[in-house]
Amino acid sequence: MIHKSVSDANKQSGTCPSQAGQQSQEQQQEEIIKAALSKIKNTIFVLSGKGGVGKSSVSANLAASLSSKGFKTGLMDVDLHGPSIAQMMGMTELLDISEDQKLLPKRVADNLEVVSIQALMQDKDQAIIWRGPAKTGMIKQFIGSVEWGELDFLIIDAPPGTGDEPLTVVQTIPEAKAVVVTTPQEVALADVRKSISFCRTVKMQILGLVENMGSFKCPHCDETIALFKSGGGKRTAKKEDITFLGSIPFDTAVVESGDNGLPIVMQDKKNGFSLAFESIVANIMKEL
Repeated sequence: MIHKSVSDANKQSGTCPSQAGQQSQEQQQEEIIKAALSKIKNTIFVLSGKGGVGKSSVSANLAASLSSKGFKTGLMDVDLHGPSIAQMMGMTELLDISEDQKLLPKRVADNLEVVSIQALMQDKDQAIIWRGPAKTGMIKQFIGSVEWGELDFLIIDAPPGTGDEPLTVVQTIPEAKAVVVTTPQEVALADVRKSISFCRTVKMQILGLVENMGSFKCPHCDETIALFKSGGGKRTAKKEDITFLGSIPFDTAVVESGDNGLPIVMQDKKNGFSLAFESIVANIMKEL
């Protein structure tokens, strides 16, 4: 009788048993994700319109800076095709699994835990060759499978662009707020304007714009050099009516720190990058 009633209900609603089962699984997954994220006070989504602007460096140093201030912080890398956080945070091993089959973040410092999609791969050089639906499902499952516990901040290093992957993260974590990263030159700013449009379309609050790889002083002659022009981020923020969080100088020490697996703000707090980043973090806190 129960089976017949379910069958009749499915016929009346126009839903076949397989569709009903799929809907039930999706609802269950959404409940798991909500439970996993319910203990997180603030979620910051770091995104960019294109790759190569230092989005992952900003994510790693933002998480490291917040944790150094005493905030319990999580850093999540959901870039399927180009995960960088594992390398930048010195993660060399696969993630552990709890008794209830949850992923356990890797503790890399006091108050700082990290998960990266790369830490699920046996071969770190393995290419992910998937179409949109497969990537969407993987990202949702990944977000819901991490046992964070209570966090003050979750920093998400998002895939570049405005396609399936960032859209999936936004729809999965609708309360997330955005920090948009760009470099000063027009070719990057054209793409970042698309990212700003993306945030507004999906109704995600924008905390502000960070200009990365700004002007720096030559170590030999002390002359200021603008490798990628200067001031483009500030002008774009003003034009788009969003907060300009600050400009970070280009610094080769940031490259070395990323390769060595330790964010620069954890190594040298008096470095020009670190000092500029301190101001950016203060501006983010004001927006929050």
